Amino acid sequence: MSVDDGYLRLREAIVSGRLQPNERLVEAELTNLLGVSRTTVRTALVRLAHEGLVVHERNRGARVRYVGDQEAVEIVLARAALEALAVRQAAENATASDVADLRAILREMRSRLDEGDLLGASEENAVLHAKLLELSGNRTVVRLVSGLKSQLVRFQYRTILVPGRSERSFAEHSAIVDAVAAGDADGAEAAMRGHLANVAGALRTPPRVRRRRGDAPGVMA
Repeated sequence: MSVDDGYLRLREAIVSGRLQPNERLVEAELTNLLGVSRTTVRTALVRLAHEGLVVHERNRGARVRYVGDQEAVEIVLARAALEALAVRQAAENATASDVADLRAILREMRSRLDEGDLLGASEENAVLHAKLLELSGNRTVVRLVSGLKSQLVRFQYRTILVPGRSERSFAEHSAIVDAVAAGDADGAEAAMRGHLANVAGALRTPPRVRRRRGDAPGVMA
């Protein structure tokens, strides 16, 4: 296995929540977990530290970096600025086929909500945001947003569980897609900014349900 493969495996273990925030990252254990050499693990830990996913502590080794509530809100607000730009460009670029794809994602989200599958609906949120980023054609924004989202493992699924948030979130996503479909760049940008401002607000609301270790990863939009 290459060094890059080892890095990607370890990164995925952190981003997915398999390795929890504040969990110590012991080289010998990671070697067995990932099936890679210690050299590969060390190299991966250095790269992940640069990304803000890992913290190295003197005489204590490495651990998964913990993101507190206030920092999580700051990250979402930073996402708002970037994704507002992305959705503006998506509105300028989207074809009829692209719009059909976005509406298909919304239908799946609606289906999950009607079935009471809030976490499944949250996963569809992630698919929609990823599609909008793709349609922007802005690779720099895609890279920066990916880095920001990867630091929010602790908050996965959190906002979708706030009472009443799921229906408001669906309405917000629908407004974003409607603006993109109409080629309304200003409207799409405003809708995305409003949506992620509401996500930041929901993050300040204590969750009723905690995510369990080992659950599938989710998003908070």
